[in-house]
Amino acid sequence: MNKQAKNTICLWYDGDAEEAARFYAETFPDSSVGAVHLAPGDFPSGKKGDVLTVEFTVMGIPCLGLNGGPEVKHNWAFSFQVATADQAETD
Repeated sequence: MNKQAKNTICLWYDGDAEEAARFYAETFPDSSVGAVHLAPGDFPSGKKGDVLTVEFTVMGIPCLGLNGGPEVKHNWAFSFQVATADQAETD
């Protein structure tokens, strides 16, 4: 039985949330990109069709990429820690 997670990790990006989500999906097993939500025509802070949020999964963990702008920068406070069997798997 699949149980839906009660929490989602939200990661803030400055316009490259979809690119990051696709990178994670290509890099890690059990990872994928889900819905990509685009700005409507009346979006006040950008233009129609801009990517606002991206739903994705990294190794079974649900995540949301938010293109929130330059106010918040990525830092080392959050990271994906992946256990590997040996250097070959890490590479």
